[in-house]
Amino acid sequence: MSELESKMTASILHFEKELNSLRTSRANPSMLDNIFVEAYGAKTPLNQLGNISVQDSNTITIQIWDSSLTKSIENAITESSLGINPQVDGQLIRLPIPKLSEERRKEIIKIASEFAENSKVTVRNIRRDFIENAKNEKKSSNLSEDDLKRKINEIQKTTDESVDKIDKILEQKKIDILKV
Repeated sequence: MSELESKMTASILHFEKELNSLRTSRANPSMLDNIFVEAYGAKTPLNQLGNISVQDSNTITIQIWDSSLTKSIENAITESSLGINPQVDGQLIRLPIPKLSEERRKEIIKIASEFAENSKVTVRNIRRDFIENAKNEKKSSNLSEDDLKRKINEIQKTTDESVDKIDKILEQKKIDILKV
């Protein structure tokens, strides 16, 4: 059961990380976590190419370590789904975070809901795998019928708790996104 819980917890943590990469109206360095830049012949995470910091609640700055990558980084940010236009100043890139329109907020909520649904599917797949393992144990006579039912109930209870946790996190994120 601890393996089941740790896998479901990992799924929830991944979901939270995905949500942190969504843009709210406040500047947050984790918004840039899903941006990869074509650098040195490979796709490299943006946070490995410079110092990312929050200048104020509406501006993120990136101090680039290798000035030859400035154009690649600028293009990667522009092409991302963040909807931010970078301002290049030598080796410093400023990302002004514009206020979100009502329409953009709804789009972000849709994306967050998709992330939540994907996480729920992952949790349900974990449940399916563990129930399958329990049934296989019963077939090999390592588990009685009552133990199998008890184990399936425990797996379902853990699954329900994980899905509830995902729903609560999503609701909190929706409130955060809609806050003006």
